[in-house]
Amino acid sequence: MKFKSLVAAVAASALAVAGLSACSVDKSEQSADKPTIRIAYQALISGDLIVKNNTWLEEALPDYNIKWTKFDSGADVNTAFIADELDFGTLGSSPVARGLSEPLNIPYKVAFVLGVAGENEALVARDGTGINTVADLKGKRIATPFASTAHYSLLAALEQAGLTPNDVQLIDLQPQAILAGWERGDIDAAYSWLPTLDELRKTGKDLISSRQLAEAGKPTMDLATVSDAFAEAHPDVVDVWRKQEARALDVIHNDPEAAAKAIAAEIGLTPEEVAGQIKQTVFLTPAEEASAEWLGTDGKPGNIAVNLQSASQFLADQNQIPEAAPLKVFQDAIYTKGLPGALTE
Repeated sequence: MKFKSLVAAVAASALAVAGLSACSVDKSEQSADKPTIRIAYQALISGDLIVKNNTWLEEALPDYNIKWTKFDSGADVNTAFIADELDFGTLGSSPVARGLSEPLNIPYKVAFVLGVAGENEALVARDGTGINTVADLKGKRIATPFASTAHYSLLAALEQAGLTPNDVQLIDLQPQAILAGWERGDIDAAYSWLPTLDELRKTGKDLISSRQLAEAGKPTMDLATVSDAFAEAHPDVVDVWRKQEARALDVIHNDPEAAAKAIAAEIGLTPEEVAGQIKQTVFLTPAEEASAEWLGTDGKPGNIAVNLQSASQFLADQNQIPEAAPLKVFQDAIYTKGLPGALTE
C-alpha cells in the first residue's frame, strides 16, 4: 500500500466529504456576527445526541454559532479534520488510533469518552448461511465500515478464531449500505453497530460482541476529539463543551427515560427502542472519565492512551498503517487540561 498516496487521496476528498455531510446540518439560526463552532456527530447511542437535542451548547455558549454536522463514519470525520472543517468530532477509537498514527498525523486530542462498546457493536451472521461460529466465516463475505471500531473488532475476532483477513472476503460498507446488502443476500455476515445492528439481528445471529472482545483485551470506544488549534485558542469553550457532555452522562445514569427520549428524537427510533440500546453500551460516570483508567487527570494521561496505542499496533500488524505510533504520541493526544474539575465540579 502506498501510504503517501493514501494521505493525498484522503486530503483531496476531505472537502467533498465535508460538503456532502453538510446537507445534514441543523437549520438553526446562524449569526454572521458570531464565530462558529463546528461539531461532527454520528447517529450513535451517546450523550452527544442528548446535548444536541436539548440545545445545551447553544444555551451555554450564546456568543457562538453551533454548527452540528452528521457524518456516517469515523473515517469521514478524519477526512473533515484533515480539511480543517471541524473543531469537535465523534469517532471510534480505531479511527482515532489511525488518525494519530502515520501517515495521517491528525492534530487533534481525545477530550471525552462517549461510550465503551458492549453489545451495541457485534458480528452477526445472516440466517440461512450455515455460519454458527467465527471460524465458519472462512471464505465468506463479511461487510464492515473500514477504519471503524467495528473493522478493528472484526479483525480481532478473526485473529482470535485463527483466521486472517485473507481467509475471508472483506467488503467496505457503511451501516445503511450493509443493511441493503444484507437484505439482498449479497453478504453473509457483518460487523456493525446500533441502530443498524438491531435490524440485522432480526434475520441473523450474534457470533461475538465487542463486550466479549473487550474482555479478551481488545476494547473499543466511541470518543470525542477536539482539534489542537481550537483547544489551544479556546480552552474555556472546551471546558464548557465537556461539562455539557458530562451532564448528558448524568442524565443517562439518573434519568434514562429522558435520555432515551432525547436520543430517539435525533435518530428516528422510539424511546422504547433507544432505551433497550442504551443498556447495551457501557457509559462511564463523569468521575470515571477523569480516572487513571480513562482520560486521567491534568498532566497525567490515563490508560486510554495505552488502549489507543494497542489499536495502532493492531492496525500496523494488519498492514492498515505503515507502523504503530509510540505510546507518547497517544499520551500527548489526551486532553487532560482542567481534569478532574472540568468534569466533576
